[in-house]
Amino acid sequence: MNESLERLIDFYQTLTLDRVPDFARFYSEDAWFKDPFNEVRGLPAIERIFTHMFRQIDAPRFSVSERLVAPNGVMLVWELHYRVRLWGRGEPQVMRGVSHLRFDDRGYVNYHRDYWDTGEELYAKLPGVGCIVRGLRRALSA
Repeated sequence: MNESLERLIDFYQTLTLDRVPDFARFYSEDAWFKDPFNEVRGLPAIERIFTHMFRQIDAPRFSVSERLVAPNGVMLVWELHYRVRLWGRGEPQVMRGVSHLRFDDRGYVNYHRDYWDTGEELYAKLPGVGCIVRGLRRALSA
């Protein structure tokens, strides 16, 4: 799994809109994917999610900083660096998260679950909504 995992990490760290069809080299045809906004099954649906990402944000780039390998899968700790056209005046943004991946007998990803804090990583950065989210965080923190 080490060599195929390294290729998968390299794929994510060099992912571009033109390379979205290359998910077929790493994911099974019926792979399941879930993040805070999507839950889909199948390679075409997963490719649509990443195509949508490239159309919504500018210059997205994943950086994997840590991997935790277990017999039945792996956890990847990552940062997504990007710029947003609609808010943030095009300033660089960073979203931090973790991907839990499991593999089928052929070594293809068949389970992909992303965990990231939508409040901190997205909503708190939105104009208007952000001040409410940050205020709630201050009010609820110890």
